[in-house]
Amino acid sequence: MTDHILVERQGAIQIIRMNRPDKKNALTRAMYAKMSAALAEGDADPAIRVHVFLGVPGAFSSGNDLADFMVVASGGDGGTEVWDFLMALARVEKAIVSGVDGIAVGIGTTLNLHCDLTFATPRTVFRTPFVDLGLVPEAGSSLLAPRILGQQGAFALLGLGEGFSAERAKAAGLIYDVVEEAALEASVLAAASQIAAKPPQALKIARDLMRGSRDDLVARIGEESEHFRERLKSDEARAALTAFMTRKKG
Repeated sequence: MTDHILVERQGAIQIIRMNRPDKKNALTRAMYAKMSAALAEGDADPAIRVHVFLGVPGAFSSGNDLADFMVVASGGDGGTEVWDFLMALARVEKAIVSGVDGIAVGIGTTLNLHCDLTFATPRTVFRTPFVDLGLVPEAGSSLLAPRILGQQGAFALLGLGEGFSAERAKAAGLIYDVVEEAALEASVLAAASQIAAKPPQALKIARDLMRGSRDDLVARIGEESEHFRERLKSDEARAALTAFMTRKKG
């Protein structure tokens, strides 16, 4: 349902809030579509200077809704909503700030690789169990994570599927700062307000210079998506997903 993504504006700040607490913000196709639309609308509106991503207390996102994965694994149509959102992240023109509390799994981790500033709480754990599910990294993480974490840090996150505590993530350069739970949203919005107050054209040029060409990132997301779709239909992924969902129900 679209009310699982709440979009609001506070002055020049657009807040995109994942709001499916009963499922720990597992993302559905409809949720991805609404976030893509919000990014496009915010980028197109000169009154908006910065995007903010937030979750709910204890859960930024538990990743993609596995029921959607099982549809594809069983031979159904997965749609384009996920990949449209990942491309929107790669191409977004305005700064992104995120506030992460608690669970940050899969896209709940890789989304932050696209953010200009990420704040997290001490109880946050970043984890990407793609390989454990018979899948591959997404969101351009196979390109971005080695740049940020180094080859071995990226392998620990994306290959081993190790959980990174907030402090470890900060030390590795994955996030900007660790703040207490009660201060998270205020810290995120204060940083977003600082960004929004900067001269917008100068900030855009500075951000573009730091990020460089998007072409390699867009190409990598496309390459990852091809592998991801193929893996979803593999016996290996189907068995891993089935086993995981069986454990969750047990």
